[in-house]
Amino acid sequence: MSRASGRLLLLGVVAFGAAAGCIRLGMWQLDRLGQRRAQNALLRQRANLPAVSISELRTQDTSVIHWRHATIRGVADYDAELVHATRSQRGAPGVFLLTPVRVLDAAWGDTAVLVLRGYVYAPDGRTINREKAREGDTVSFETLVTSFPAHTPGNVTMPSDTRAVRVLDRDSLARKMRRPLAPFVLLALGDTVPRDIEKPARIIPPSLSEGSHQSYAFQWFGFATVAIFGFAAFAYSTRRRNR
Repeated sequence: MSRASGRLLLLGVVAFGAAAGCIRLGMWQLDRLGQRRAQNALLRQRANLPAVSISELRTQDTSVIHWRHATIRGVADYDAELVHATRSQRGAPGVFLLTPVRVLDAAWGDTAVLVLRGYVYAPDGRTINREKAREGDTVSFETLVTSFPAHTPGNVTMPSDTRAVRVLDRDSLARKMRRPLAPFVLLALGDTVPRDIEKPARIIPPSLSEGSHQSYAFQWFGFATVAIFGFAAFAYSTRRRNR
C-alpha cells in the first residue's frame, strides 16, 4: 500500500467514525423526542381528568397521580418554609417558595404536603422578604401533582443561607421542616405574571412543546451526511489526480 493510499484509508476511518458518532447522537435525540411526546400525551390526558381532592391523593400511588390536577386546603407553615434557590422565571433571577401545608383532614396526621407556592424575584437568587411573600394562614390552591426528583448526593442546603436549598430532596426537606412530607409535590397554579416583585407569582407549568430534539437530530444526521459524502468526494478527486 502506498503512502497516499494509507493516508486516504486513515481519513476514511476517521470520516466514517465521525459519521457513526453523529448518527448515534441523532438517534439519541429522536429517542428523547419520543419520550417528550409520550410525556406530553400523558399531560394532556390527565389534564382532562377531574381534579382530585387532597384526601384522595393520600391513598393513591404516585405513578397514577403524577400530572393530575388536585385541590388542597390547609394551613401554611411559613415558619418552616424554605426557598429553592437560584431559580429563574421569564429570564429573571429568583426563588421558588417551598411551603409545607398541614391538610385540614385528621387522616393526614403530622404529615404535611409540600407546595411549590410560587416564584419571587431575588437579585441574588436566594434572599426575599418572607413576610410580604405570605398569602394568609389558611390557603387553598388548585395544583398540579408532580414528583420529587431522584435523590442527589451532596449538601442540600446552601452554606450562605440555611433556609435556601439547592435541590428538592424529600428526606432532607422533611428533616429541615421537622415533619414528614407526603411523597409528592404540588405545583400551585394561577397567574404566572408577578403584579408585585415581592409577592409570589405562580410557577410556569411544564411546557407541552416538543423542544428542539427533532431539529437537533436532523443536524446530527446532516453532519453524518457531510462527513460521508465529503470523504467520498475527496477520495474521488484524489484518485483522478493520481491517474
